[in-house]
Amino acid sequence: MSNYDQNAATSSADRTVAALDAGLRAYMLRVYNYMAIGVALTGLVAMLTYQLAGPALLQSPLMWVFMLAPLALVFFIGARINTLSAETARVLFFAYAALVGLSLSTIFFVYTQASITRVFFISAATFGALSLWGYTTRRDLSGFGTFLFMGVIGIVIASLVNLFLRSSGLDWIISVVGVGVFAGLTAYDTQRIKGMYDRSDDAVSTGRKAVLGALSLYLDFINLFMMLLRLVGNRR
Repeated sequence: MSNYDQNAATSSADRTVAALDAGLRAYMLRVYNYMAIGVALTGLVAMLTYQLAGPALLQSPLMWVFMLAPLALVFFIGARINTLSAETARVLFFAYAALVGLSLSTIFFVYTQASITRVFFISAATFGALSLWGYTTRRDLSGFGTFLFMGVIGIVIASLVNLFLRSSGLDWIISVVGVGVFAGLTAYDTQRIKGMYDRSDDAVSTGRKAVLGALSLYLDFINLFMMLLRLVGNRR
């Protein structure tokens, strides 16, 4: 009788673990799908804007709108994510990705298309390897969160200062540090997003978390791409 009870408990535990793994895989797949669609949308909008608007876009006052609108929208999504429906959050994320595409269209005026393509694939391979490591490692990466966040703040401040200094040396340092910081954030955020999954969440909560996770990974990828482009991209 005791053997039967033990076998039944083991079987029940195995089913629970299997259900948890299946749910986690589905959740992470949704996160990656949203993120990939966002990146593809950004690239498409950037290319179309470059082809249709031409060099006049750089001198247009609308360029400031294109640059500031994504910042305002990402803050809005982060602040209101717990009150939005999953569908609304998803639409806002894709709208954000499209706005980023408008602002990133300027890279086609600065760098050759061949180097943009090359750096994109380098970034994708790097991102994929780091995200996979962050997902599979048993090492707790939470302790790096504060350090990486301070790194982002430092990059922002140094970039603002360099707008006035226009130092190529400082720009190189910012890019090198940026690659390291956003590489670390890719692994850290992947583990954090994985830890956000809760089997007891309803569909709305899971949908919100998937969008928020996709947004985090999207930002990591875009910033990693931009830092690598500044380092190894061929300028026109």
